[in-house]
Amino acid sequence: MLPLVVRLERVDPPGRTDALETSARAVLTLLADERAVDGGEWAERIAAWEDARIRKVVRRARGGEWRKAGELPGITVTGESAEVRVFPPIPLDGWPKELAKLQVSGTDLDDPADPGPAPEGVPVLWLNPELEMSAGKTMAQTGHAAQLAWWRLDDAQRKEWADNDFRLAVRTAPADAWPALTDGSLPVVRDAGFTEIAPGSCTVVADHPAFRTA
Repeated sequence: MLPLVVRLERVDPPGRTDALETSARAVLTLLADERAVDGGEWAERIAAWEDARIRKVVRRARGGEWRKAGELPGITVTGESAEVRVFPPIPLDGWPKELAKLQVSGTDLDDPADPGPAPEGVPVLWLNPELEMSAGKTMAQTGHAAQLAWWRLDDAQRKEWADNDFRLAVRTAPADAWPALTDGSLPVVRDAGFTEIAPGSCTVVADHPAFRTA
């Protein structure tokens, strides 16, 4: 399981869209890190996790909890105001106490303003307009979508995206566009149904010409 922790202080929490985008970028940053590739200290753990089920869990922390989480091996990625720390995969029964005690349920956020249209040319992670998910659940889903997109790219495309700081956008799809987005040519996240939504639900589609199959 891949742990992600979002910093959620009592005052000035991050916007929802910013947190969703930062979570996706955090997963990509981990996958591209030299410690995650062949010969790296995290490579075997990541390979075993990817060969099983790419489950992710998002927890929240503030104050001292956030500082302690930051002392564990991992990577912190920042957005406009969001901060998300991603850790190498760990077994279900092997959570460090600093992470195990953090809250997972009920993580929710709002956008202070409409995020507007996605910037032109940027990969877009489209959310299913018919599903209601907590921010924590949705952050895990955007992380899944980003990872599925990563798997579609060759080394040169991955480097180009990394050099652009994994710029991407998360938006809710228009209801009339959703069926075409899920036609099978783009990476689609189908949830296992462990929490909040029914098994097999399509939650996020990663949209960019580079992600399409013929």
